[in-house]
Amino acid sequence: MADRPAPAIADPTFEPVGKSARHDSALLHVTGEATYIDDIAAPADTLETYCLLSPKAHAKIKSIDLSAVRAAPGVRAAICWTDIPGRNDVGPIFAGEPILAAGTVEYIGQPVVAIAADTVKQARAAAARAEIVYEDLPAILTIEAAMAAQSFVAKPAQMARGDVDAALAASPNVVSGEFANGAQDHFYLEGHIALAVPLEDGQMRVHSSTQHPTEVQKMVAGCLNLSANQVTVEMRRMGGGFGGKETQPAIFACIAALLARRTGRAVKYRVDRDDDFMISGKRHDFRVRYKVGFDGEGRLLALDIEYAARAGHVADLSTSIVDRALFHTTNVYYVPAVRARGYACKTNTQSNTAFRGFGGPQGLLAAEHVIDRVARHLGLDPLDVRKRNFFGPAPRDLTHYGQTVEDFVADRLVDELAADVDYAARRRAIDAFNAANPVLKKGMALCATAFGISFTATWFNQAGALVHVYTDGSIALNHGGTEMGQGLHVKIAQIVAHEFGVALERVRIQATDTGKVPNTSATAASAGSDLNGQAARRAAAEIKQRLAQFVAGLWGVSEETVVFAAGEVRAGTHTLKFEDAVAKAYMARVPLSATGFYATPKIHWDRARMWGRPFYYYAYGAAYCEATIDTLTGEYRIDRAEILHDAGRSLNPAIDLGQVEGGFVQGMGWVTSEEIWFDGDGRLRTHAPSTYKIPVARDLPPVFRARLWRHGENREDNIHRSKAVGEPPLTLAVAPFLALQDAVAAAVPGPAPVLTAPATPERVLMTIEKARAQ
Repeated sequence: MADRPAPAIADPTFEPVGKSARHDSALLHVTGEATYIDDIAAPADTLETYCLLSPKAHAKIKSIDLSAVRAAPGVRAAICWTDIPGRNDVGPIFAGEPILAAGTVEYIGQPVVAIAADTVKQARAAAARAEIVYEDLPAILTIEAAMAAQSFVAKPAQMARGDVDAALAASPNVVSGEFANGAQDHFYLEGHIALAVPLEDGQMRVHSSTQHPTEVQKMVAGCLNLSANQVTVEMRRMGGGFGGKETQPAIFACIAALLARRTGRAVKYRVDRDDDFMISGKRHDFRVRYKVGFDGEGRLLALDIEYAARAGHVADLSTSIVDRALFHTTNVYYVPAVRARGYACKTNTQSNTAFRGFGGPQGLLAAEHVIDRVARHLGLDPLDVRKRNFFGPAPRDLTHYGQTVEDFVADRLVDELAADVDYAARRRAIDAFNAANPVLKKGMALCATAFGISFTATWFNQAGALVHVYTDGSIALNHGGTEMGQGLHVKIAQIVAHEFGVALERVRIQATDTGKVPNTSATAASAGSDLNGQAARRAAAEIKQRLAQFVAGLWGVSEETVVFAAGEVRAGTHTLKFEDAVAKAYMARVPLSATGFYATPKIHWDRARMWGRPFYYYAYGAAYCEATIDTLTGEYRIDRAEILHDAGRSLNPAIDLGQVEGGFVQGMGWVTSEEIWFDGDGRLRTHAPSTYKIPVARDLPPVFRARLWRHGENREDNIHRSKAVGEPPLTLAVAPFLALQDAVAAAVPGPAPVLTAPATPERVLMTIEKARAQ
């Protein structure tokens, strides 16, 4: 397993940044005392919610009769779209995403009727009494059908550089092909949940399991026809999010709030696992078609590539997700001529949404598939081809969207990891094994990732924070980020403790609350620590400067000589304990509270031209994997995974290493065992743990090592020169998929068959059998 730094509650040297501090809720998690929304002590008369979902993929609602529902035992309210007093729309970018189906249902699982009752059992029983008449309409259920019908949620996008057609025509070698990757459910341990509590004067307080409290605030206000200052959203912690709680929680929070307004009582909407699967969106599945030109040594000369993604019935964030796939279509490689087109296909299925990586993994997986095809076409080792195509000095440092790559270190990571695992020797050993074993076949792969860090919607790259210092020297911290288990809160607390020169335990993290920090951005795009850390540091620095000015006047010294360290405030021969300095400042009426704000510099993006600098910097990583397959059954094992990740100057190595390991395993699930499957009517059939398989402990490779790169440093002025670690490690799961592809290629003589993701045992077997039959 990974080499973990020993965690500690706080660093006794009062220099908490860069040290392995324990997650702020770790003890609460393992003792079961951590308070999630379902644990909050709600009012005694709180009602429970159930939603009646559409049984049709696409149909007109001819009529709805809820009289029998409203008369059912325990029912206090039953509503459909006509009962919404405000806006029936939670579209985050494009309008048209209804809370409750309005006249038409567009996928099986869409909420149609919301019921509040004394118990959820009563609400569920009452739903069966609803009389709804539907008239079937034609449904588009697949990417292929959507492409054929030109059914899109928005206009197609294109990024291009160079004369692709001429470059392809001049290329000594040209290969074309098709590839696909599947969807993925977020499978957060805590499902979607919201608790709405009506307050005086028509106000509403909402506890929502959300990565984006401000968006929930906006949507709840909209559906209730209120202003934003009449709605407060609080979020202390989520039991997982992974992007699935960025936009999707708005529907559940709005339903709870609508029923709370209707009844005048608190309402909780706790969605069970099956309904969570049926209602909410997934990672986008993609179909990819490409044509690539290259020379005899595998250097890419031109790439023409088309991405078609299943957006689902509404746009949600699909346009931005497709854009991300286009950004990452060349990964760590320089290609002189590129044309990348992206289509967000409208289908009568759940609205796919953000998922860790946000389209980047899909683009990167396609890029590595292309490189693999090139290598196999030429009979070269894929690692050699990868290294020949890396970004390099000008002019090989310009991406196909106009950003100059100034911080490239993927080549160094790959060289170091290849040496660590003795790549050449392991290749020889695997070739020897395959020659001696007709049934079992092994494969291997080593690849790298470059993940751009920033929201490509530039306005989201901002954050606010609020810091209070109390007269006993304790510190309260609020910021706009949300905690979903990733360790964001402890990192921000470390930054604040570092700024004041005090021990970490002095800092108390409080719930994210739109009444304290307004206009927050979603905790997403791997930018939570970058944005909120800088905002919190600036708030702390403001108070620190006031304190320094005060003690300088108190002691008659220069403000520049005042030092905050080891829990003390010092200047020359003068010393005060931090809490004593604070108490004296209070008596002198020095303000001990401040807000901080941060906006990411340097970035700019012109989406009309698809050109600019969308990313502040890149996070890099490399992974090596081995796999063994049984060619008679398709069963396999990922035997080995070794990861080297660049976290810059890590704020908290233990937390960051956990993110690297967890991201990789989640990505491994996406490319191997996690299969989303719809039947011919558009009904999701993989909607529970019985039919949808996420990785468990037994699926981990027997040899699994991850470490942070000891040379890591962010050349940009990011918070303490750290780098993001939320999403980039997931993309390294391309390596186990490529190792399986390598093993499949070893099983079939001649041109290597194309393995698509997820590489379930059935798909591995069918790929081999199809290739042998041909």
